[in-house]
Amino acid sequence: MTRDIHTAILILIFALGIFFMRALPFLIFKDGKTPAYITYLGEVLPPAAIAMLVVYCFKGVSLTSYPFGGPEFLAALITVLSFILKKNTLLSIIVGTACYMILLQKVFI
Repeated sequence: MTRDIHTAILILIFALGIFFMRALPFLIFKDGKTPAYITYLGEVLPPAAIAMLVVYCFKGVSLTSYPFGGPEFLAALITVLSFILKKNTLLSIIVGTACYMILLQKVFI
């Protein structure tokens, strides 16, 4: 099998998999009514996922040695403030990441 055919087959498999995963909810809930537990999960899972990401981001912070978590906490504060001011998640993530990198590379050397 040539490399081009192999690549085309892989793309087809991935495309079918993505299509199936996107169509699956419509196949499961044919009547158009979403069950209450799915609605509940849709409400509680996003904040839970964000909380897990926050815990993961701060797990390696050492409060007993320099820089004492300074870049992490300042970047998190700026991320939260930018979200409160602009209500734009993507902008907040970009601003927080840039702030963290600048603090880590230029300020807390």
